[in-house]
Amino acid sequence: MNFVTVARVADVEPGTVSAVKAGEVEIALVNLDGEFYALQGHCLHLQGPLGEGRLDANHYLTCPWHGWKYDPRTGKNDFDLAIQAETYEVRVEDGEVKVGLG
Repeated sequence: MNFVTVARVADVEPGTVSAVKAGEVEIALVNLDGEFYALQGHCLHLQGPLGEGRLDANHYLTCPWHGWKYDPRTGKNDFDLAIQAETYEVRVEDGEVKVGLG
């Protein structure tokens, strides 16, 4: 697996989501209480930009277009567990957030 640097830890505050790219792959990078998670960059509903979404009080990543919600830890949809966004392995090394591809 190839790990690509997508952000610096200091640039993604806890409780926030950032739209990043790993090569040509668009990713929603989530900092959930200091732990980083990476999901595909577009919602499974109508391809809304998950990287522009928000985390709710229950830690779900909410798509800004139509409110679909995903658990950033697993990618599972909150109302239909059969629906799952693609997730990526994340490593933090030397202050950099890296996402695994391949």
